[in-house]
Order: sequence, then C-alpha cells, then structure tokens
Amino acid sequence: MKACAEDKLLHALLRFVPISKNQPLGPGDDCAAIKCGKPGTLILLKTDCIAEDIHFLRSHDPAKVGWKALCRPLSDIAAMGGSPAEALITFFSPPDIDPSYWKKFYRGLGRAARQFGVTIAGGEMSRQKSGIAVSVMLTGHIDAKHLLTRSGGEPGDLLFVTGQLGGSIAGHHLNFTPRLKEGQWLAKNIHPSAMMDISDGLGSDLPRLARASGCGFEVHRESIPRRKGADVHGALSDGEDYELLVSIPPKKASLLQKKWNAAFPETRLTQIGALTPPQPAPPDWPGGWDHFKEPPKTNRRRQRKGSQS
Repeated sequence: MKACAEDKLLHALLRFVPISKNQPLGPGDDCAAIKCGKPGTLILLKTDCIAEDIHFLRSHDPAKVGWKALCRPLSDIAAMGGSPAEALITFFSPPDIDPSYWKKFYRGLGRAARQFGVTIAGGEMSRQKSGIAVSVMLTGHIDAKHLLTRSGGEPGDLLFVTGQLGGSIAGHHLNFTPRLKEGQWLAKNIHPSAMMDISDGLGSDLPRLARASGCGFEVHRESIPRRKGADVHGALSDGEDYELLVSIPPKKASLLQKKWNAAFPETRLTQIGALTPPQPAPPDWPGGWDHFKEPPKTNRRRQRKGSQS
C-alpha cells in the first residue's frame, strides 16, 4: 500500500532529526510514549493544531472551536488507551481579531478540560499577519502493559469501528466527544492487537494501521456505520470522525461484543472487515484527507472546507 503525501513528508523530515532509540514509542503513532520515574507507567505526549479555513471557519462559535482544539489531541490519547493530564496552549492571533474572541474560545476549551480531567500548565500567544491558528501540546499516562499502538495487528484480526462515520461537516467536527472511556476500557478489558483514532477518514487511517502492522485489509463497505445523510464514500473520505478503529483477534470478538454492549449501550461498535496478509489497497479505495495533496475541485471539496483534520 502506498503512503499518502503527508506520511511520506513525515518520513522524509524525520531523517534530519535525532530520534530516541530508548523509548517505547516515538514518531508515527497517535502519541509518543516515554518512560517516567514510576516503574510500569508511561507518559504519553501529543501535539495537535487547528488552523482557520482548514479545521474551522471564522464564523464558527469560538467556544466550539476551543472545545475542538483540546478534544482533537484527547482523541489521540484515547487511541492509546491512556488518560490525559496536562496541556500547553499556544495561539496565533491576527490583528483583526478582538480579544473577546479568545475569551469565548477559552470558555469552550475550559469546558473540555474540566470534563475530561485536563489542567492547563501554560502556553504562549503571538500575533501573526493573517489567520487564526492554535497548537495544543497534551500529556497523558498509561500502564505500560495496557499501551495500544497501530502496529500490533495480525492477518485475520477483525476490524471494528466505534460510532458512525461521514458527514462531519454538518456539525460533528465541532461537537464530538473523544472516546476516552471507550479507549481505556478496551485497553484494560480486551487489549486489542491495534488501535488508532479516525481523524483523516477511514480511507486514510485504515491503510495506516494496516501498513504499521505489516498487513493488508478488506472491508465490507456496506457494513460501515454512517451518519444520517452520509454515503459510503463520505464515510471513507470526509474525515474528522474522531472514532476508534480497532483490530481484534477472532478469539476475542464474541467476548468483546458481549462486554461492550453492557459497558457502552449508547456507543455503537461495528465489525467492518478484517486485516489480511500484505496486499495492495482495493483499486477503487478512495483515500481520506491528506494535508499535502491537492484535493480535486469538486462540490465535495467546497462543502468540506473548514472541517478537515
């Protein structure tokens, strides 16, 4: 399977910097994981950003934009099975933005922080010529034995997704709830072979998980759970779902379904396919969002402006 342009750029850039060989998990997964002073515990590190006209529009409620800014990296902590801790917030403000915008933004960010147990440790602010941008650095922690990555899948493992996919532009991309409880529960009770969050669309993120695990994949497209109004293509390509993609050995599948329904009766869990021995992606596989590949100039692109991850 070919890597998308964003992944290729990351691979090229990492050649220029030193990368620790002594840590459990470095660049390339949802979070980095490093050792700390407490035996058996790992610190999770994640940085994420949102940019005007890519992830949100100036017309969007600043409180909802603040919520999204923190919940995006929280979704990555969830994908590792971890618990969040401290955040650093850096924002870049153009001269035509009134300070009241940032007060509203921080109300939304603060609501997310209180709901999910995050404290703000600091940050930075700067003016720039145009466009709003925000960067969030988030820490978390997890027992080393529960750490989940993208790379543990095996051929024959079954693929599941939480929730529903597609149609995020209708509002989901500003109002989603990161699957922290679900991720922690999976890590402790099932320990999937691999897991990641779906932020760039299943079309991009499933090939990433499969490639990291040294596998191919097959998907029953009609089984993909879709939000109201979304078609299969949208469920694969729209992005900003912030759901979990999980691979499970077949022997654990029935136990997962039984326990899941009792633990999360309001959160859907759907089997969509399986990992396979290495093979190319299907020839008509549409892919998802790619920051460094120019999307086609279609109505879909115009509808998605401001909603991509």
